[in-house]
Amino acid sequence: MSDFVNSGWSLYVTLISLLSIAGCAFLLWNVGREKVGKRGETTGHVWDTDLVELNNPMPRWWMGLFYITIVFAIIYLALYPGLGSFKGLLGWSQAGQHDQEAQQIEAESKPLYDEFMRKDTAALTKDPRAMGVGERIFLNNCAQCHGSDGRGAKGYPNLTDADWLWGGEPEAIKTSILKGRNGMMPALADAIGSPADVDNLVQYVLSLSGGGSDPAKVALGKEKFAVCAACHGPSGTGNTALGAPNLTDKIWLHGSGEAAVTEAVRKGRGGVMPAHAERLTEPQVHVLTAYVWGLSRSAQTSSVSASPPAK
Repeated sequence: MSDFVNSGWSLYVTLISLLSIAGCAFLLWNVGREKVGKRGETTGHVWDTDLVELNNPMPRWWMGLFYITIVFAIIYLALYPGLGSFKGLLGWSQAGQHDQEAQQIEAESKPLYDEFMRKDTAALTKDPRAMGVGERIFLNNCAQCHGSDGRGAKGYPNLTDADWLWGGEPEAIKTSILKGRNGMMPALADAIGSPADVDNLVQYVLSLSGGGSDPAKVALGKEKFAVCAACHGPSGTGNTALGAPNLTDKIWLHGSGEAAVTEAVRKGRGGVMPAHAERLTEPQVHVLTAYVWGLSRSAQTSSVSASPPAK
């Protein structure tokens, strides 16, 4: 693209723009000076037997409008960018207007964000204004992956449950937002052994969450789980420091069942959450952290409320 930003292309665009305007002006002037026949005189063109084209001049007000557009184009190109690299007499730019509007919005919202910054995460979740702001930030920056309701999708974590790959406390959530996360499970088939060993391991992993249908394979697979225990822990409960998921619950990020687990063992898994430190301000991250934390807290509260009373 560097070939299209040198001075030659700027001159080319400028000449094309000015010659186009001059051509339109000359065309209007030339048409206006030509003499036309008397009103009612025809051009000789007839359609459908009786549809005749009259040789009438264009109305003067119509011609005037064309001249006004030409004058407007000249004034516009003098004030704003449009003639190659010429920036216009006003010095306007899209980036400049964006920065100006962003500063104006920041100045208007600063008192509200200052109030939010004085509250901790738990207090923010009880503030409807903060949750409204947090929801808008979430929809603009997070919903593309986690869904508008935060429930995620295959390969994208559900933020409304209590299962967290990297920890669900406010500080852990804030770190995830600011710095992003890079989770990676390597392909382990070669390290585990034969296809039969992989099958045994898969059965054992499924048994950790109540699955697994072959006790013999489960017993054999337990020995091979030592390869996985370095990340998922000896009991398979996961490790938030590494982003290793808990294998003992029934929550599966990339799909459940024998086929999905086998694919994970053979091919590995990967997932990247981008860092948002350069996209969001500190107050926005503070509010967004509270909103995301509140999603899981609301789900847990609803679950407890829906449970039958203990006997």
